[in-house]
Amino acid sequence: MGNQNASHTSTLFQSLKELPIPFWQHQCILNKDELLICGGWNQKNCYSYHTLKNKYKFICKYPTDTLLGHCVVKLVENGNNNKDINQITLLSFGGFYKHTLMMKYVSVWNENKMNKSKKLKTSNNYNEWIPFTDNHNNPIIIGRYEDNYWGARAVIGGSNSHLLFITYRDKNISIFNLNTFQFIKHDTLPADNVIFYHCFVSTPENGQGQKMIKTNKKIYEMILFCKNTGLSIEYDEDNNTLQFHQLPICDDIEPLFAYAYVRINDIILFFGGYNHIYSKLVCQYSIQEKTWITFKHTLPIPLYHCIGILNKNNNCIHIIGGNNDKHITVSTHMKTKISEWRNASNLVISIFNTFVIFYFFIIKYDYILLYKTEQSNNEIRLIIQYWIQILKIKLGWIDSFDKIIIKYIRIS
Repeated sequence: MGNQNASHTSTLFQSLKELPIPFWQHQCILNKDELLICGGWNQKNCYSYHTLKNKYKFICKYPTDTLLGHCVVKLVENGNNNKDINQITLLSFGGFYKHTLMMKYVSVWNENKMNKSKKLKTSNNYNEWIPFTDNHNNPIIIGRYEDNYWGARAVIGGSNSHLLFITYRDKNISIFNLNTFQFIKHDTLPADNVIFYHCFVSTPENGQGQKMIKTNKKIYEMILFCKNTGLSIEYDEDNNTLQFHQLPICDDIEPLFAYAYVRINDIILFFGGYNHIYSKLVCQYSIQEKTWITFKHTLPIPLYHCIGILNKNNNCIHIIGGNNDKHITVSTHMKTKISEWRNASNLVISIFNTFVIFYFFIIKYDYILLYKTEQSNNEIRLIIQYWIQILKIKLGWIDSFDKIIIKYIRIS
């Protein structure tokens, strides 16, 4: 059985062309059919990987001496009447050794665009990391002097995609306005552990950047996981306030950080991780149901400080680089189809075993009801039929199961 699982795991992950150099603690940005790999620990090189060609091309080098736990995001161009649609802007900041840089990127795979880039390189600095500046060409530093941005994570949001939400050690969250180039909010996360190298994503309800509720307020929602901390974060743009709500954490992922993570619509997939143990687990969190699943199939090898990123069509996840269980930085690049992880046969949680547990509960508590009413047998049948329907429809039902049990006990 073990060999069968190992064989299926190997088919779940397709090995791609190895990285030009080993990467860990790196960052990666999707740009159409390209995955832009932006530096890493002791690696200043940046590359573009073409998902269709399965090849890499060198882009540039970071001007900074050392990168350690930095963060890279893609800025959203607003009002781009005069903007080059083939150009994107990347923002790199933070890390143990703070920096704030930007890059105007034009694809290195298109010769015409590259020729244009070369001609304009002197004046426009295409495909180079340059200082991040305001509208008057004044250098801007993102980060408070006294804070440590080692292993920071960030998302772009707000009603006009003009806000940079940054979460970082020890338990900090800051909001930077990319239009005014000012920090507009800082708060402390209600966490029990240090927050770094964590999962930080926006929720699918945000759409283009805001969620309109009945009070017509602009609410931007995010989710954070790190070790035993799970948080739903709501930002009220009108009142400039933050609210935090606790989220459940499953036992398998609770000790871990430095995992690869990817949000696909309503779910977040986690790969690997580290905390004195080296994980190759694959776990899933449902944002809507607030439930967890651990898959029986895993990564081919333990990995941490690797990167997970979706392709353009949102049907494959690329797992890039990282360290293995011998602390060796790898050149591994693999991909896996999302459809493979929607297969119920991969679940560690056995539907049969779960049903047996619930059936035991029914017998235990309806034994008492049996002496109260002659209709108890019919009630048992109805309840069991209901749970069979639930099991067929939903796989992540454990939290709801607990609530219904409590309710059922009170009724009985």
